[in-house]
Amino acid sequence: MRTREDIEAYLNRSGHPHREVAENTWIVSDQSDVGENVVVRVTDDLVIFRMKMLEVASVDSKRREQFFETLLRLNAEDMVHGAYGVTDHSVVLTATLRLEHLDFSEFSGTLDDFGLAVSNHHARLLEYRNG
Repeated sequence: MRTREDIEAYLNRSGHPHREVAENTWIVSDQSDVGENVVVRVTDDLVIFRMKMLEVASVDSKRREQFFETLLRLNAEDMVHGAYGVTDHSVVLTATLRLEHLDFSEFSGTLDDFGLAVSNHHARLLEYRNG
């Protein structure tokens, strides 16, 4: 069974700048120009990754249907380890992995997938913002 210590070791091994912000919760600094951060949290037998992309209210109300269709297409065509979702009025990238047998490849693959999504999708999603 993996533990929080294993996740901390994976974070150290990944080379991504990070810091622990609460018990079993780390912020992994994004190294792109976007400046968003990935929150990694261990809860019971899961590791949850979450990254805020933008506020739903910032999306042009006349283009929201198109925007959400774009998110669904990105989920189906471009995301490997995670998916876009909406929570607390924000569009987020999220992924959940089982802690029990999690290995470094799965862990780092998820962080890499988030990084690729930000690099490849962020500008496209911002095109839907108001004015």
